[in-house]
Amino acid sequence: MSMKPIDFDRRYGEMDHVVSAYLGQPADDAQDRPSRALRAYLRHTWHTRPWALSVAEQQLRAYAHNPPGRLRQRLGEFYPVPEIGLSNSEIQAWLVLLADLIKQSIESGEVPRPSELPETRWEWHAHFPELGQFLGGWFSQDMPDEFTDHEAAVRDYADSTDRTLVARLAGEIRELLALGPNEADLALAVAELGMELEPPGDHSTAGWLSTVADDLSHFRPEYA
Repeated sequence: MSMKPIDFDRRYGEMDHVVSAYLGQPADDAQDRPSRALRAYLRHTWHTRPWALSVAEQQLRAYAHNPPGRLRQRLGEFYPVPEIGLSNSEIQAWLVLLADLIKQSIESGEVPRPSELPETRWEWHAHFPELGQFLGGWFSQDMPDEFTDHEAAVRDYADSTDRTLVARLAGEIRELLALGPNEADLALAVAELGMELEPPGDHSTAGWLSTVADDLSHFRPEYA
C-alpha cells in the first residue's frame, strides 16, 4: 500500500519539489556550481517559501543516508526518484550534493536575484501556476474539438472555475506582461505553460493575453 499523503509530505514533500525541477534538465551540479535546475528551484523558493529550503536539505540528506530497503519498496512506502539521467549508483551521491548546495545557499544568506523571466519549465509552472492550468487545460491541441473558438474556451474556463482562481489568472497574466517579454519570449512562455495552439486570428500573443486578462477582470459567471 502506498503512503498516506501526510506521511509522504513529511518525508519527501519538499524533496519532490527539488527533484521535479530537474525534469527535462541535466543533473550537472558541481560542488561550486549548482545546475540550472537547482538555481531555478533556489531562486523561486527563496522568494516565495524561504523556510522550505531547510526542509528540502533535511529530506534530501535523510533519503540519501537511508535509502528505501526491500520492505518499503514492496509496500510502496518510499519516494521513487524519477528518471533524470543518472544511474542508481549515482543517485545517492547526487542527493547529498544537492543537500550540500542548498545548505550553502542558506548559510551564505545570498538570495538569488529574480530573473526577468523563468528559465526552466518547472520554474514557469511554479511562478505562474494558474496560467499553466488555464493554457494546458483549455488550449491543448484538442481545443478545436471541444470549443467553437478561443473565446468560447475562455468563457468555459471562467464559468467552471472559482472566482478567486479567475482573479488569480488575470493577475498572473498581467504580471507576465509587466516583465516586458518580447513576442518570442511570450511564445516560449505559453508553450512551456502548456498552450499548443496559436493565438486567434491576427492577434499577437501579447495582445491576446492582454484581452483575456481584461475580459476575465470584468467577467460575471452565468449563474450570478
